[in-house]
Amino acid sequence: MLTESILVGLVALGATFEWFLGTSLISRPIILGPIIGLLFGDLQTGIILGATLELVFLGSISIGAAIPPDVISGSILATAFAIKSGQGTEVALTLALPIATLMLVIKNALFVFVYPLWIRLADRYAENGDVKGVEFTHLAAGFFTGSVPMFLFVTISYYLGSGVMEQFLNTIPEFVKTGLQIATGMLPALGFAVLMTMILSKNVVSFYFLGFILSAYLKLPILAIAVIAGVIVHVIVSNPLRISMKGGNDDEF
Repeated sequence: MLTESILVGLVALGATFEWFLGTSLISRPIILGPIIGLLFGDLQTGIILGATLELVFLGSISIGAAIPPDVISGSILATAFAIKSGQGTEVALTLALPIATLMLVIKNALFVFVYPLWIRLADRYAENGDVKGVEFTHLAAGFFTGSVPMFLFVTISYYLGSGVMEQFLNTIPEFVKTGLQIATGMLPALGFAVLMTMILSKNVVSFYFLGFILSAYLKLPILAIAVIAGVIVHVIVSNPLRISMKGGNDDEF
């Protein structure tokens, strides 16, 4: 059991390395599900659960200042518990979001109380002109405050088992759960508000209203609007006679 727990934790640790190595999508459920399936000798169930949880977490992306529930811990633990218990999709869907939300609370606490310590250390290195020190602080902060807590959380949670996790989640007071639900609903709106402060400029606001009209009045789906936007960008960028939106200087576009 301990060996399995460590292996599951190492999968979570590896998924966080996307922050270091660049976007590889290894942190998405559709990738993590099959990996956990291979680990437990049930690739087919891993693929099914990974695809199912990918739909659940499809909108779980950072938008502006909004931080979504943690996809990595929710996907890995939900898939592992579901395969181990043999109950499949039902258990995975029941546990995924609560676990991810609990890890989000832990991450927020780390952001508030631990990351500032690393930032002050980086500031001291920067004041002394120590570039390597700043680089080390950046990497160390991500590893020790991001990757290591993820490994410990996933390893300990799996070792304790799904029953203990459910009991723990059920002990959270109802007003706290309600507050988390309200906050989860507000954070995307806050994120969009932050984005709006950048979008509502005279140079690009016309494209915002074009997208709004296409969605609200012509009832086009988001995919169609994204394709139209891609076509417009292609025309603007590839047209050799394009005029800069800043007043004729093509280099400023």
